[in-house]
Amino acid sequence: MRILKIFIFLLCIYQVAHSQNAKLKKANKLFANHSYVQAAELYEELKITEDSLLINLGDAYYYNSIMDKAVANYSKVISSQPLNSNDIYFKYAHALYATNALGNADSIMSILTKKKIHTPSFISKVNLANPFINELKKISVGSTSGDFGITYFGEKLAFSSLRNTNNQNYSWNDKPYLDLYSATFSDTGALENVIPFNEDVNSKTHESNAIITNDGKTLYFSRTSLKRVKIGNNKIATVRLFKAESIDDEWTNIQELPFSSELYSVQHPSLNKDNTKLYFSSDISGGKGSFDIYYVDINDHEYGKPVNLGESINTPHLEQFPFISNKGSLYFASNGLQGLGGLDIFMCEYHDEKWSTPLNLGNTINSNLDDFAYIVDSEKNTGFLSSNREGEDHLYYLKRVKNNRKIIVEGSVRDKNSKELLPETMVTLLGENNKVIDSFKVGKDGKYLFKVSPFGLFKIEGHRPFYIPNSISFETDDSGRIELNIELEIESYDDAEEIVVEKEDGYIYIELENIYFDLDKWDIKPDGGRTLDVLVNLMKKYPRMEVQLSAHTDNRSSFDYNMILSDNRAKSAMGYLLSKGIEKKRLSSIGYGESQLLVDCGKNCSEEEHSINRRCEFIIIK
Repeated sequence: MRILKIFIFLLCIYQVAHSQNAKLKKANKLFANHSYVQAAELYEELKITEDSLLINLGDAYYYNSIMDKAVANYSKVISSQPLNSNDIYFKYAHALYATNALGNADSIMSILTKKKIHTPSFISKVNLANPFINELKKISVGSTSGDFGITYFGEKLAFSSLRNTNNQNYSWNDKPYLDLYSATFSDTGALENVIPFNEDVNSKTHESNAIITNDGKTLYFSRTSLKRVKIGNNKIATVRLFKAESIDDEWTNIQELPFSSELYSVQHPSLNKDNTKLYFSSDISGGKGSFDIYYVDINDHEYGKPVNLGESINTPHLEQFPFISNKGSLYFASNGLQGLGGLDIFMCEYHDEKWSTPLNLGNTINSNLDDFAYIVDSEKNTGFLSSNREGEDHLYYLKRVKNNRKIIVEGSVRDKNSKELLPETMVTLLGENNKVIDSFKVGKDGKYLFKVSPFGLFKIEGHRPFYIPNSISFETDDSGRIELNIELEIESYDDAEEIVVEKEDGYIYIELENIYFDLDKWDIKPDGGRTLDVLVNLMKKYPRMEVQLSAHTDNRSSFDYNMILSDNRAKSAMGYLLSKGIEKKRLSSIGYGESQLLVDCGKNCSEEEHSINRRCEFIIIK
């Protein structure tokens, strides 16, 4: 009897273990097939503790924007051991942004990007730099959760929606497959006349991002393949671009575009103003990373080869949902450029045959979750976007007003040669015609910061005592940069000029040949004039230099007599400089008589010692 009980107990243990293994195998298969909702449910049932499975569970929540649970599972793994995967840290950081854990998220992103990330200051800067402030309103009438990807569609709008509950559920999020709908937008902010596209367009799989050509005859849209193809270790149903023709007010003759493929995705079509270029997002091999923005030229229904927009726009992560405004600006969504968390909307301009630095549109548009599919009428300053900031995808209507935009100019002041910071340096911002805009002394950190307007010519000048003022000119444009980093270096007089020397007494001297005067005279002789001409040239070279001229005598004659004589000689030298055009406010003179003898030889001085004591000195006082 005892043996029978043991056997039954072991059998139960085996059945439980077998059941657990079967569930785990099923969960892993569901995850591999991107059935994230069902995979997460099974992982939770199994109470998994293995790091690789916790990462899977974190991913399952991450890809469905359930970020608090993504954080919980990623953190269990990361807290137990350092990981070699930057991808996991990247997703963890974005999940932290979504849960408002900015400090931790910024710390991780600072390591990943190898630059200091501080989101609050970044938001302040991009809000200053943006040309518009946006007012957003969620479209609640005529729209439901799960609507997204709204586009202009002739006089109407088109958008994607999972509202058709008759559709089969998509295993990724366990919600119906997407269909395309058209609608009008009322003055009251509602979607009206919502009509699904015909069945030639809306199939058994996903359709999204419908756009129409100017003549109304051609429709472009994204469609997900029904067939999964093995790419690497996974089976994937790629997204492809299709076009349709308008025949008798019906969309028909559906054709796949020639640059689509079952081996990579091509999605989110957008046309430029004259319909000569088709922009899209793709993970085609050879790009910068996950999904990049591309375009193809269109010439009489013929399509060129895909052209990547380059690394100024594309990153190793997601760049999606391109839109070209009627003024030629490119708007797109990215989670690879610095942002507020998740996908953010960026703008850039095309100048001199290249795209400008993308500008994050700031927190009047972007949130800490996904914001995407931005479109705008640049003439009316109204538009739409999609966002899951409230947990699910919704459509938003926007109005934008002009912003008194500013660009941050910052940097530090350093010694040109030693590279040491120079606290207390006066830094001045000048505009056109050298008009002073702002000025202040830098603190102990040597840093300065100015706010300037775009489309201007400016100059930053650094000035401090005993240094040569230096300035850097710069121009602001609409390149998308939110800040300019300008390091200002200034050089001391004694580093720049061999005849300028700092001596042990702490004063900075201009070392010139001695000036000789006739006995009891103070007029400047020709030799003395040539010496002073060197000083004249130096002071003209440095217009802010101020100099004190001092004259000294030997100890012959009385003390009072020597004081008067030296004072006259100093004033005479100063008069010579004034006659050569040096401003009086830059000069001062003083006679020291015999009070500062270099050789204190008493009454037994030699002529050589007397000549050493008779001298003129030139001290830089500013």
